[in-house]
Amino acid sequence: MNQTLTPVIKNLLIINGLVWIAQIVFGKQGFFLEEYGALWSLDTGNFKIWQLVSYMFMHQALEGGQIAFAHILFNMFALWMFGNILENLWGSKRFLTFYMICGVLAGLTQLLIQKDFGYAIGASGAIMGVMAAFVYLFPNTPLYIMFIPIPVKAKYVIPAFMLWDLFGSFAPRQGDNVAHWAHLGGAIVGLILVMYWNRKNRRNFY
Repeated sequence: MNQTLTPVIKNLLIINGLVWIAQIVFGKQGFFLEEYGALWSLDTGNFKIWQLVSYMFMHQALEGGQIAFAHILFNMFALWMFGNILENLWGSKRFLTFYMICGVLAGLTQLLIQKDFGYAIGASGAIMGVMAAFVYLFPNTPLYIMFIPIPVKAKYVIPAFMLWDLFGSFAPRQGDNVAHWAHLGGAIVGLILVMYWNRKNRRNFY
């Protein structure tokens, strides 16, 4: 599969990176962009309609005053790994439409199902939609997972992430700050969209 960096993926990586840097710079001065751009739960009274879009471009930037890398690195790696392939397949316009729909409806799912989550940030909801589409279209693609010495097919790996989110939604652990419902919402929307767009072609998962 062609892994040349595609235009939408390239720009999404740049935008997310610039916003993350801005969060660090402003945050170190005591001005937290999350107050305006994060997706705030309805019970806080801080929700604004634009947050359904802006939250997708923000990530955890500071933790205990130190720069936090893990959130944005994992998300951007997954976006490049799976999104690049889909954009090559669909073209930039369709991929961007798909990505934004998944992200907005992922946020809406989080808002409507979990009432008291505080606020949510991150591209994970949209990326889960991308991963759901990938596993539907390329179920037998071998993926290399950290600490597993052999490749595992996408049809086993990606559903495992979804099951983890499903479990986390109904049985959250103490201190769990993952927006599981946003992840599940993005995955479900992504799967519905790709099945609709691909309805004339049967998939073989074996």
